[in-house]
Amino acid sequence: MKNNFHSLFALLSVFFLLSFVSGEKKNSVKDFHLLNVDGKMVSLSDYSDAQGFIIVFTCNHCPFAKLYPERLNNLNNKYQPLGVPLIAISSTDTVIFEEDSYIKMIEKATSENFNYPYLFDEFQTVAKDFGAQKTPHAFVIWKVNNQYTIKYDGAIDDNGAEPEKVKHSFVNDAVDALLKGEEIKITTTGSIGCQIKFRK
Repeated sequence: MKNNFHSLFALLSVFFLLSFVSGEKKNSVKDFHLLNVDGKMVSLSDYSDAQGFIIVFTCNHCPFAKLYPERLNNLNNKYQPLGVPLIAISSTDTVIFEEDSYIKMIEKATSENFNYPYLFDEFQTVAKDFGAQKTPHAFVIWKVNNQYTIKYDGAIDDNGAEPEKVKHSFVNDAVDALLKGEEIKITTTGSIGCQIKFRK
């Protein structure tokens, strides 16, 4: 069963990584004001010293999203001291997925020792602004002339099921390039995971 899951995941990875995320691409996004699992409100403007951010749309229920919390902790540990903190956002429809309720988010963040904010996008407005499609769906945004410009959009890396076999760490590579003042080689990939279902 485990081998079958890995084979299926590998096939899905190839399919989605070779395709672009559907929908119109955006160049910039607005600041937001969302509730964190610690009960405090969080905005990008709270981070006055940040050069940019790693924003990951994720959730509790999705099997693909469940593969990444440890890697998100590692990303935040690596880049927050360099001025690029990671922020996770849950934007799924809690009417359909009760596991993604705010209370369940608190429980998950506590039990899995999240070292990054985990924000509740209750009305899905932030996911719509970013054009997020899946969970997880990563964005690297950079402060340019007081605007938050999207520099990378897509998958976190190329192997969710087997992190030891990752060949391309897309988010790592994008942030490393930006910190060095270099061009990002891969700016867009297909996000892999569960579709974010938007309410009408």
